[in-house]
Amino acid sequence: MPELIPKRFKMPDIPKYDGTSDPHEHITTYTTTVKGNDLAQHEIKSVLLKKFGKTLTKGALTWYSVIPEHSIDTFKMLADSFIKPHVGSRKVQARKADVFRITKGEFELLWEFVIRFQKERMLLLIVLDEWAAEAFTKGLNLEKL
Repeated sequence: MPELIPKRFKMPDIPKYDGTSDPHEHITTYTTTVKGNDLAQHEIKSVLLKKFGKTLTKGALTWYSVIPEHSIDTFKMLADSFIKPHVGSRKVQARKADVFRITKGEFELLWEFVIRFQKERMLLLIVLDEWAAEAFTKGLNLEKL
């Protein structure tokens, strides 16, 4: 049986999941944020399971509200049952054009562009290395340097 939520626990501020984006991404964001909340391991398990519903809205909250009471004992069970109906909402595979839209700003420093490029590339589901290398080079705006 999961333990009570520690009184010192504050619900992390993460975007609410509405059922229209990648459910794996939401699970990752939620678990990472909870684990970074200075809780003991046994407290983390309890919080993950008991507070997940607070991260949902719209259709996803409706899905959560119809789960039979006491039918899920672990967060892994909850996450698995959450992903199944929402997997169709995963991001569509990146088109080559998507990665080529990432360009260096006129006043952006090179190291800033490198970091932003990597972050934006990670948001795209699949980007071939050849595309990324070509897009990065073109995105540097070499004619402006």
